[in-house]
Amino acid sequence: MLAAMLLSTSAFAHQFSQGDIKIGHPWSRVTPSAAPVAGAYLTVTNSGSQPDRLTGGSTPIADRIEVHQMTMDDGIARMRPLPDGIEIAAGASVELAPGGIHLMLIKPNQQLIEGSSFKATLEFARAGTVEIEFVVQRNPTVETGSGNEHGGHTP
Repeated sequence: MLAAMLLSTSAFAHQFSQGDIKIGHPWSRVTPSAAPVAGAYLTVTNSGSQPDRLTGGSTPIADRIEVHQMTMDDGIARMRPLPDGIEIAAGASVELAPGGIHLMLIKPNQQLIEGSSFKATLEFARAGTVEIEFVVQRNPTVETGSGNEHGGHTP
């Protein structure tokens, strides 16, 4: 079973780049039907000599993409948008992952089903736009059981 999971995960490995910015393995979690939001994750690497900033993005399947941060406060998960985005220092990588900083698809217009994919455009302050494709999958190492870490969050 572990070998099957590793094989299916490696089949989804994919990268995109624009100038000094490299995007590794963009993925989004499976959602229930009519979910008001969906989480999306990836790794951003800046191989340049100047910092850059991921500020958000767009996709045909949602109203918009925002950068969000999840924090725990007295045992309660809190979501908040980061309107200025997140800085990617020169020569550094930043992982957007469940339970921390991530991308939030606001008002998706379709259910995200395992194995499907969707196109998106990420916006960077210096690099401009980067066209990518998210793969919808479950994350077996972080799965919460509900398949949606954003339950109860309203945009």
